[in-house]
Amino acid sequence: MRKLIFGMAIAALIAGSAAATDFTKTGSIGAQFLKIAVGSRYQGLGEASAALVNDAYSLYWNPAGLAAVEGNVVTFTNVNWVSDVALNYAALATQVGDYGVLGFSATLLTMGDMEITTVDEPEGTGETFGCSSFALAAGFGRNLTTRLAFGVSIKYVYEKIYNESAGGLAFDFGTQLHTGFRSLRIGMNIANMGPEMKFSGPDLIQSLDQESGSVPNGSVEVDGYDLPLTFRLGAAYDLVTDLDNRWTLAVEAKHPNDNDQQLSIGSEYAYQQKYFLRSGYKLNYDEQGLTLGAGLRSRVGEQTTLVLDYAWSDFGRLESVHRFSVGFAF
Repeated sequence: MRKLIFGMAIAALIAGSAAATDFTKTGSIGAQFLKIAVGSRYQGLGEASAALVNDAYSLYWNPAGLAAVEGNVVTFTNVNWVSDVALNYAALATQVGDYGVLGFSATLLTMGDMEITTVDEPEGTGETFGCSSFALAAGFGRNLTTRLAFGVSIKYVYEKIYNESAGGLAFDFGTQLHTGFRSLRIGMNIANMGPEMKFSGPDLIQSLDQESGSVPNGSVEVDGYDLPLTFRLGAAYDLVTDLDNRWTLAVEAKHPNDNDQQLSIGSEYAYQQKYFLRSGYKLNYDEQGLTLGAGLRSRVGEQTTLVLDYAWSDFGRLESVHRFSVGFAF
């Protein structure tokens, strides 16, 4: 157990050191849709989630959380992002006997068409182009001991702008540790670890002037870009636990490779494990700050539970973002 945690910490330090070699990488990292949070419960907590995620959203926050799933869980989230951008997420987690839990997820980002402009026609050519991105992930989580869970996932990431596209693989690793001190648990996650991606497509092939000595039908060389590598370290503790009430406090530090360190604080109150109120706050984010949320769990059959969650996030000058999630446990 100690070797596993130590290895995760060393990997995170290496990733952090690599990111620190530049003064700033803001705006240089691609696949930004991978940073749009999913799961309204966890957004309502201000994203302080690595230590307490325990459902199919573990594929996003910390694959070790898959180990807590019993039976089967299906989840859906819709995010009304800024500037008419929409993101939809669906995930399935299923217990595989005593071996562990398998999970699968799909993320799709779409946006409205944009007008094509050129140097000669800066007001627009009358044509439009679109952009979209998606990620498909598969993961596995397992309890290594009664206190330690480990998880891993692999995802295929794809982005398209007009006729150009880029694709690649990324990996997530995570652990969750129940410390043995009352209800204190610690979670650690490394997300989006993978090689660079590079755009290619027919619009990058151009006929060059032979008189200049250039080869005709040459290809424009474009730089590759890194994925949004992120290291999370969080803790969660139940301040109140009795027959009807639970009050949980969570905190999480995040180190992205394209920004400074960030901190999230979240709180969740549950009554009879049916009704939930949540709040959170994000520190050192450009525009984001306060988050609020609510949830409901209700039996809709002998062996089926419906889970509804909503989250609101303050985005400062960009106004606010709403997230809606629905899930079924059976």
